[in-house]
Amino acid sequence: MANTSSREAHARRIGAQDRFATGVLTVIVGLVMVLVVAIIAYILVRGAGRALTPGFLTNTSSDAVLPGIAYQLFDSFYLLLVTLVISVPISLGAAIFLVEYAPDNWVTSAAKTAIETLSSLPSIVVGMFGSLFFVVTLGWGISIIAGACALTMFNIPILVRTIQQALEDVPASQRDAALAMGLTRWETTVNVLLPAAMPAIVTGVVISAGRVFGEAAALIFTAGSAPARLNFADPFGPIGPFNIFRPACSLAVYIWRLTSEPTAGSTEIVWGTATILLACVLLFNLLARLLGKALSRRLTAE
Repeated sequence: MANTSSREAHARRIGAQDRFATGVLTVIVGLVMVLVVAIIAYILVRGAGRALTPGFLTNTSSDAVLPGIAYQLFDSFYLLLVTLVISVPISLGAAIFLVEYAPDNWVTSAAKTAIETLSSLPSIVVGMFGSLFFVVTLGWGISIIAGACALTMFNIPILVRTIQQALEDVPASQRDAALAMGLTRWETTVNVLLPAAMPAIVTGVVISAGRVFGEAAALIFTAGSAPARLNFADPFGPIGPFNIFRPACSLAVYIWRLTSEPTAGSTEIVWGTATILLACVLLFNLLARLLGKALSRRLTAE
């Protein structure tokens, strides 16, 4: 009887602890959700009116009637594209090497430590380094390519860690079965591991894309902050939209510029730009997740 009472008391105590822990975690998650929703709602309330004004997305910032963000919006997407083109292949190759080929020695440990250290650098420091190395030393000047390379520096750690974790989470039985069938390690990686890890890989790309879209400090020193004047008639000319050696002004940098040098009516433009920036990030995340699931079903035949 004593043992039964002791077990019942222990079960009640464990149950109470479990309910308490569940309640605390629920409250924490609820507070986080409320905070996120409040921030999004506040930005939308302040800026939706201006963001939905006809011409705001298509007019330039120099328009005398209704200043818009057409060039800033284009530069943001173009910076995102160039950065991903540089960072995704490098990160994918590094993650595959660390998971499948790297020996377990001090060199590999040093590489992992360097990646972790790089991810903790403040963006302003990365921007200053980018200004000295990409802008001055390499002679690229204030340009899109300099900004994209600076953004790549702290995108790579995020992508490498995400892709590495995704590859390690693939069941070892799949890897062993592929090797047992006579596939090489590279064939196993390309045909078995990468398709299985594709959803997590796409998630990593989404995270890096969100950081590119919202980054300002590093771009101020490398890509510039002056509103661009683009000539779409000459796509690769000196001020052509696809010239990677021209200056650019992203949405986040444009917000910083307007808040640091306020003018008449700039507050409305700031909140409208913030709304568009938020909408782009949310939409990009949604589309990328849907794409990741579609790729996963197609590549794994599930």
